[in-house]
Amino acid sequence: MEASDTHRDLIEQCRLGRRDAQFELYRLYSRAMYNTILRMVQNTHDAEDLLQSVFVEVFGKLDSFRYESTIGAWIKRIAINKCINFLKSRRLTFTELGQQHDRADDAPQESESPHSIARIQQAIAQLPDGYRVVFSLYAVEGYDHEEIGQILGITEATSKSQYSRAKAKLREVLT
Repeated sequence: MEASDTHRDLIEQCRLGRRDAQFELYRLYSRAMYNTILRMVQNTHDAEDLLQSVFVEVFGKLDSFRYESTIGAWIKRIAINKCINFLKSRRLTFTELGQQHDRADDAPQESESPHSIARIQQAIAQLPDGYRVVFSLYAVEGYDHEEIGQILGITEATSKSQYSRAKAKLREVLT
């Protein structure tokens, strides 16, 4: 039996309200979703609350899952949207950048010195919310700027600018 068939059966069991299947789906995806959420909201208590909220929504809306993507991608989209709504409720603002935008991507790249993962995570945590969210979605989660723009309700150019400024700020913090 293929993995997709296993997940299809698991999803169908969840749709029938089987608690053991719901627990298994939670077990399979909760750690990855928690890590994604924590990177975005930077607070363990908020991340734990959001994780529970994500899975409540997953199980409540499982009938709308149409197998057009993997179940993991579908759950991740719900998790990211929950984080964005949470951050917006805390008045997350994105600055539309004008023509004065400094082109950090155009600057010559300095040779990168090795840094510990903990130090890099600490530096990412120091970024302003807008920078951190765009940086996480692009560099860690693998979304492109067009998708980020759609998710966050900003322009693609703003996403690129926020990412560029996040990288510049990370270089500054890490040197």
